[in-house]
Amino acid sequence: MITFTLSTERVRNAVITNEQGQIIYKTDTPFKFGTRTTTIYKIKPSADLSDMRDQFDVIGEIEWHAFTSSKFRFGGAEVATKEFIPRRGFTGRKRVFTGPDGRPYRWDLKFKVVVLSRNDGTQTEVARSSRATLGIIGKKRKATLAVSPELAQMMDTIIMTFIYVEKLRMDKEEA
Repeated sequence: MITFTLSTERVRNAVITNEQGQIIYKTDTPFKFGTRTTTIYKIKPSADLSDMRDQFDVIGEIEWHAFTSSKFRFGGAEVATKEFIPRRGFTGRKRVFTGPDGRPYRWDLKFKVVVLSRNDGTQTEVARSSRATLGIIGKKRKATLAVSPELAQMMDTIIMTFIYVEKLRMDKEEA
């Protein structure tokens, strides 16, 4: 599994690092009243080897709405979440989408974690989050997202949908 570590469980304002501690993604959601927008950035390889400053490209945005469908913006398109990653199941704790690879996937919003599986007959688990621990019992650790290497070519989509479903899960937990 490819394991990402989150600087905080507040996924709308987080730094996401790889196993070597290098920043790969970061999210930023400025505070404002009304509609808030999370911008998702991905590290951009530097063409100048002497320039060690991290540079980022915007890979997408999530415009959060309380009473209407939130919106994803990526690849020059804007799509309502109710169309791109609609709610499924009796309690609405499942979100389904079709990946860039053309395969169906399903995020399950469990009590303390989110789990991504193929939404086919196999229901093969391909990603799972884990919560941070304080270290009272066991070792202290930060929140993580472990993703199957087979999804590496669509990692931007995995990260963007993870941020969306984890924010939904946390809202339900805090309600």
